[in-house]
Amino acid sequence: MEARIEKVKQQLQSQGYKLTPQREATVRVLLENEEDHLSAEDVFMLVKDKAPEIGLATVYRTLELLSEMHVVEKMNFGDGVARYDLRTESNKHHHHHLICVKCGSMSEIMEDWLLPLEERLESEYRFTVLDHRLDFQGICAKCQPENPPENPPEQQ
Repeated sequence: MEARIEKVKQQLQSQGYKLTPQREATVRVLLENEEDHLSAEDVFMLVKDKAPEIGLATVYRTLELLSEMHVVEKMNFGDGVARYDLRTESNKHHHHHLICVKCGSMSEIMEDWLLPLEERLESEYRFTVLDHRLDFQGICAKCQPENPPENPPEQQ
């Protein structure tokens, strides 16, 4: 964790910013909850446990700064809530998501299945893809009926 915090500190310094105690507390919360897609309010509640003096506005400003610097990915899954996810160095691109429209659960696909498409865009359109995001919305296994009908009624 310390190495990743040092990396964020270097990224901030390269842009003329400092890793203030408030920013560090926010980054630590994101690192400790990497598996989750936290909203700013979620981050604030977790940061407040560690540093009660930090206000919600500070957390919002920190998350926006980290998003602008591409340290975190700001995402919206259609529920009107911005969520934040740390970018990892191991993946050239951000991972993809499976989002259940019934219960709101999210699963991640860590493999980059779009690489062949990117290569085609480069060769056919001379378009260099810097990043992409792919979200699938549907119904997760838990929310699907156990015995779906064999011949579902036709949609009108």
